[in-house]
Amino acid sequence: MMKTFEDYFSQFDEEIRNKLETIRTEIKNEIPEAEECIKYLMPTFVFQNKNLIHFAAFRNHIGLYPGPEAVTFLEKELAQYKTSKGAIQIPLTEKAPSELIKKIVNHAKERILKTTKTTNK
Repeated sequence: MMKTFEDYFSQFDEEIRNKLETIRTEIKNEIPEAEECIKYLMPTFVFQNKNLIHFAAFRNHIGLYPGPEAVTFLEKELAQYKTSKGAIQIPLTEKAPSELIKKIVNHAKERILKTTKTTNK
């Protein structure tokens, strides 16, 4: 049973582990208060008890799962990637797009903060 990011990362070769670690570091640097956990068998960052972003490695890509709002909001920036409702595929042949990851997680954080404000009124 996978309980930590290390457990998840350990099943991949060094190249993929490095890409996953880069994504982890980018998110942690951008939103240091986000907590790490495994949800849906994927590394997940949680902010204020809400899912900020999930990510996972597959045969040909790394999937980022920030939710449908982020994919819609960043549609132009995501034009070069394969996307679906709430999912973004980064081909394994590319390095992790740092600036894009920062935009994605900041958008997700803002969405969580907005929802929290409206539900706490």
